Amino acid sequence: MTETIESAARDDDRRQPREARPRRPRLHRAWLVAAVTFVTIIGGAAFNSLPGLLIDPLHREFGWSRGEIGLAVSIDMALYGLTAPFAAALMDRFGIRRVVASALTMVAAGAIAGVWMTASWQLMIYWGLLVGLGTGSMAMAFAATVTNRWFVARRGLVTGILTAAGASGQLVFLPLCAWIIDEHGWEPASVTVGLASLVVVPFVWLLMRDHPADVGLAPYGGTYVEKPAPARGAARRTVRVLFDAARTGPFWLLAGTFAICGASTNGLIRTHFVPFAHDNHMPITVAASLLAVIGVFDIIGTIFSGWLTDRFDARRLLAVYYALRGISLLFLPLLIGPDVQPPMIFFIVFYGLDWVATVPPTLALCREQYGDDSAIVFGWVLASHQVGAAVVAFLGGVARDVLGSYDVVWYAAGALCAMAALMSLVIRRASAAPEAASG
Repeated sequence: MTETIESAARDDDRRQPREARPRRPRLHRAWLVAAVTFVTIIGGAAFNSLPGLLIDPLHREFGWSRGEIGLAVSIDMALYGLTAPFAAALMDRFGIRRVVASALTMVAAGAIAGVWMTASWQLMIYWGLLVGLGTGSMAMAFAATVTNRWFVARRGLVTGILTAAGASGQLVFLPLCAWIIDEHGWEPASVTVGLASLVVVPFVWLLMRDHPADVGLAPYGGTYVEKPAPARGAARRTVRVLFDAARTGPFWLLAGTFAICGASTNGLIRTHFVPFAHDNHMPITVAASLLAVIGVFDIIGTIFSGWLTDRFDARRLLAVYYALRGISLLFLPLLIGPDVQPPMIFFIVFYGLDWVATVPPTLALCREQYGDDSAIVFGWVLASHQVGAAVVAFLGGVARDVLGSYDVVWYAAGALCAMAALMSLVIRRASAAPEAASG
């Protein structure tokens, strides 16, 4: 009897006119939006490959100390982080396309205007203020917003892929910029990354959509929901979410661990690895190529971390990642030299796999703990990441000026990573995970 009913239903469905049947696209639009987001993050991340390459050229040309240059980089990193939570709220208010297109234009303006600077305060305005505000508006909170709106299933995997976009930008632009600086000077390299940001703007404007309901779709793996009305009072909401989250213990543990993450990656490796290698008589182009190789394995490690986050306890994953990172940093001063030896290659591969593998489990814990506010909470956690990066970008340069060596900075970073591993294990599980955390 049941088979007869099902057969009749199929016959009735075949008799329906084609236009009456619900249309199911072969490839869900969410994947196109994710692809545009990936390219956008690459374009915005182009500038992030530059500062570490320019510390020595700017020091030679203008006589600025490494501490001064590091201060400009630290302003960029701090604003990158502090802008992120407000950017997430602004995307709720004005839409993703408007915010991201404006941010890309701001990055391009700062990078290109830097060609005409003659004083260190201009470096801080162009590279610190303009680029920091622009890149902050396309920070990982952007990826979190896209993931939360367009995906229910495969969130961990998509987070890993979008996080890897920054490493992809590093892979593309580090060797290119190193070659340009070596052959033509630092100014053409700065213009190149500025133009890279501008090229992405049309893709964002034409292909990005703010919400699945804009094209009549449900999120990938979810059910259809109406697009919410624009959220007014973006800044007020962002601050309120911060105060609410700050009353909880997991927020401070997540912020603390992520600050150490930023200190040991963007603040240390991305900013000071190239001049550190140059101190040890390694050519700049070779050091930049090693950073690019880190980017290759970062892509693999981050996507794999997203896959693991969908399946295992995010707290334990974080503890393992930070512990392994700390061990690798302790060994780096013993491995560096004028030539690239097998132990150094092992460090680059190992560190690359761990570079931002911390992002998918950190975002998953934010989602578990804070539900609908998780993108903004993650923005504040990211702010701590960038503050940690800013502190080490500045203090690393000061340590090199005062001590004549970077060694103590690597040892201190290794000890901080050990602390982050312990902090990760004491993050409590949410008593009742919000529905948004599923998938």
